[in-house]
Amino acid sequence: MVLIPATMTKAEERHWIAEMQKKLRRTESKRASPARASDEALLLRCSELSARYLDGTADPASVRWVPPMRTRWASCTPMNRTIRVSERLREVPSWVLDYVLVHELAHLRVADHNDEFWALVHRYPKAERAIGYLEGLSAAAHLGISGDADDTEEPDDEE
Repeated sequence: MVLIPATMTKAEERHWIAEMQKKLRRTESKRASPARASDEALLLRCSELSARYLDGTADPASVRWVPPMRTRWASCTPMNRTIRVSERLREVPSWVLDYVLVHELAHLRVADHNDEFWALVHRYPKAERAIGYLEGLSAAAHLGISGDADDTEEPDDEE
C-alpha cells in the first residue's frame, strides 16, 4: 500500500509509485547476494571471502546448496574440503550468508570450535550480528538451529 497526498494527480501518482518501486528494487538487489544463484556462484563467493578475511588460505574443493538441513545452516567436511549450505539461507541478507560461508571456510583451517577458530571467524566484521540474526530466524521458525552450532562432520553425515 502506498499513501499519497489527496492533491496528487493520477499522473503524479503513477510517477511516484514507479519511483518508489525502482528504489525498492535497487535496495533489494544490494541486499541480495549473487552467491544464491548457483553452486558455482557460492564457490566464487567463498574465494572472495577467503581472500578478504582468511588470507586466501581456505580453499574448498566444492561448495553447494543442499535441501534444508534439520539441525544446521551449513556444514563442512574438512577431510575432503567440501561445504554444504542449506537452501534455507537463499533468502537471508547477503551479510548473513557471508558469515555462514566464512564460518565454514574457517573450518578448513581449524576443525574444532576453539579459540583459534573463533578468532578466524571474527575477522568477519558482522559475525556477532549474523549469529544473532540466525538465532532469531531459528527461534521464529522453531527450527532449533544455533547461529554457531557444531557443523563439522564426517562424510555422509546429515544433509
